[in-house]
Amino acid sequence: MKHSRKEIKEKLKEILVLTDVNPTILAGEVDDGLQLVRDLGFSSVTMLYVVIGVEEMFGIRFTGLGTADFKTVGDVVDYIEKAEAEKN
Repeated sequence: MKHSRKEIKEKLKEILVLTDVNPTILAGEVDDGLQLVRDLGFSSVTMLYVVIGVEEMFGIRFTGLGTADFKTVGDVVDYIEKAEAEKN
């Protein structure tokens, strides 16, 4: 099932809440420009949890990528959109 960009961001927000990202930052809409490390405080372990959560929630796989390939929330959303499009 292909999700809209807004739906992807809402589901990503659910995953971020479960990984203990600062809830104050996530109070509103998740912005594409949020930096994963600087704004959300991601560590490599946090990124691993997010990758696992995204793979399970969207039924996609991250292949050939490292944590450094994603700088912003928008990068993650773009990857999810592309992966969903390729699935269908």
